[in-house]
Amino acid sequence: MGVLYITDCEGPVSKNDNAFELCGHLIPRGEEFFARVSRYDDFLADVVRRPGYKPGDTLKLILPFLKAHGLTDAAMEEFSRESILLMPGAQRSLRRIGGLCPVYMVSTSYAPYIRALCRVIGLPVERAYCTAVSLDRYPLAESDAELLRGLAREIAAMPLLEWPEGAAGPEDLGAEFRPVWQRLEEIFWARIPAMEIGAVYREVNPVGGSEKARAVAEILEREGESPSAAVYVGDSITDTAAFDLVRSHGGLAVSFNGNRYALAHAELACIATDTLVLELVARVFASGGREAVLALAAGWQRAAWEEWLGPEDRALWREVYAGQTPLLAAITPERSGELVRASEAARKAVRGAKIGALG
Repeated sequence: MGVLYITDCEGPVSKNDNAFELCGHLIPRGEEFFARVSRYDDFLADVVRRPGYKPGDTLKLILPFLKAHGLTDAAMEEFSRESILLMPGAQRSLRRIGGLCPVYMVSTSYAPYIRALCRVIGLPVERAYCTAVSLDRYPLAESDAELLRGLAREIAAMPLLEWPEGAAGPEDLGAEFRPVWQRLEEIFWARIPAMEIGAVYREVNPVGGSEKARAVAEILEREGESPSAAVYVGDSITDTAAFDLVRSHGGLAVSFNGNRYALAHAELACIATDTLVLELVARVFASGGREAVLALAAGWQRAAWEEWLGPEDRALWREVYAGQTPLLAAITPERSGELVRASEAARKAVRGAKIGALG
């Protein structure tokens, strides 16, 4: 049996949230706008579980607004090229992991960003799965663009949706948030679909949720491997279906500085300021499989990683982590709360509080 390393992009490879950054660059109060649409996406995908809707469809919902604020295909390519921020160690880690096994990337991000990132990290673009989009092919009347710009201002000024733990639907929202929910429903499922630009909602299919799992299955078929041969690394709600696929068939599902959604579906929590620890996970998996990595995590507190490091790697480990030892731990009911708090804190520290708070 061979081994495959499959990774999400934003989080395990780069610090960016390209869609969030595009909104902040083009739309007045665009970061607030994106945060509210993203939270609505979390509620739709995780609580309402609307048929046909999946985590990451935020990237579809925001496209008409980006078009209305002047985004073109060329501008998306240029912005993506100029804004890449890699996770510390990402280039080194992907190169060294690639010496052990095939490396693939599965990302919800837009294709222009992924193409630019692949050039930087040296990953063949044919080994990257992402969201195909071309805004230039969609016409937008100026009257509709003006309306969309007004709706963007309205959304940015809305309260951020909140719901209690265990909520099962909109009926569980507090009185403050029910009108927000109803207005977002009207905007995204009545107003915009009635516009010509609404075609993007029917034709753009973000690679999140079930589409990430489908991409993983395609990679496995392409390589002639079973899910038990795969390590999948992710960090957010868009990775949950891929985690479930790999984990349920004996592969390894690793959350890297993940949020609560990721940790609810992954098997291992990896919390680190550099991707060097992911190299170790890949090496141990390639050598001894899933059980060897679980044993590594079980012995983490007694520095079990040292058994796998030669002199050069020990020196690199000391240099990279400089006394701040990363954490690799099995996610259990007993440790879940502790790991979520630690992982979300690291996520915000590494990627910034605004991006770190996104689902």
